[in-house]
Amino acid sequence: MKTTIDLPDTMFRQAKALAAARGVTLRCFFTEALEEQLRRCAGGNQAGNGRPPWMAGFGALSDLADEHRRVLGAIEEEFERLAPEDLA
Repeated sequence: MKTTIDLPDTMFRQAKALAAARGVTLRCFFTEALEEQLRRCAGGNQAGNGRPPWMAGFGALSDLADEHRRVLGAIEEEFERLAPEDLA
């Protein structure tokens, strides 16, 4: 089925960059993300808080969340830069 969604430009560019980095299509990237959210909402974990049970023992890997934000910020900065040939 096809549908249209309206995303902020920044989010779209980040998703496109992550999909390319993983070597998957944008369609596949969004499908996987939506499937993950649907699994979480369906109560697919025992803890019932949206996180896999094993995360409780590792502090939900909070240090990786900061790294993830840093990497996404770097990707966003790269997308904002203009190539010299684009300035002419």
